[in-house]
Amino acid sequence: MKTVLSLREISFAYGAGEGDRLFAGLSMHVAEGEFVSVVGASGSGKSTLFKLIAGLLEPASGEIALYGDRAARRLGSVGYMPQRDLLLPWRTVMDNCLLPLELAPRGRPKDGAAEVRRLLARFGLEGKERAYPAELSGGMRQRVALLRTVMTGRPLLLLDEPFGALDAMTKRELHRWLLGLWGGLDKSVLFITHDLEEALLLSDRVYLMPAAGSGDGLLELRPGLPRPRDASLKYEPGFVKLRRELELLLDEQTTAVP
Repeated sequence: MKTVLSLREISFAYGAGEGDRLFAGLSMHVAEGEFVSVVGASGSGKSTLFKLIAGLLEPASGEIALYGDRAARRLGSVGYMPQRDLLLPWRTVMDNCLLPLELAPRGRPKDGAAEVRRLLARFGLEGKERAYPAELSGGMRQRVALLRTVMTGRPLLLLDEPFGALDAMTKRELHRWLLGLWGGLDKSVLFITHDLEEALLLSDRVYLMPAAGSGDGLLELRPGLPRPRDASLKYEPGFVKLRRELELLLDEQTTAVP
């Protein structure tokens, strides 16, 4: 498989002092068609890592390569979905989803609306194209936000805790939905979450962020779970064992003393 994202020995600090360093020596990769999660304690730098990948920040040292190109212009080269859906309240579902096409250098293609309608059906939003965000449930808003991210046309999607603000029932529903949808998206995903069960259920591989300022690198866990998957997998003994293993690894990573 081709590598769509590669990070080598990435370091970042918010200031010039040694105590300002957030992380150092982080290396990871995402292959074509992979779903990869990043977990870690609050303040460990997960969202900062996404901003580096997206080109919103620059590393102090190290190398970031997108789609095999170390010199690639990162800004605008990935689809980026933050935790809040950030749907424009004055635009309908259709118009929110068309926004990435309108902002593209060549403008909106003639068949853009037809593509959105096709995806609305796959995203469980058929008949909602004329609805406004205020008329949608939290789960539906997140589906629209993900569809809008897909409409950027980028091979790599960065999803920053997209389900973190949802209630437990809605989150479980979206897990089932995303597991059913994932195989046909033809995208690579890098996913931030605090939910260890969510990370294991959705991912091919999981990276564990070290404690902020520790200087440790990322730890990698390969769940080895088959695809396609069903949400009921989380009740199986093997899955429970994996979750416990991930929890112990994360405790070791995040309690390291800088």
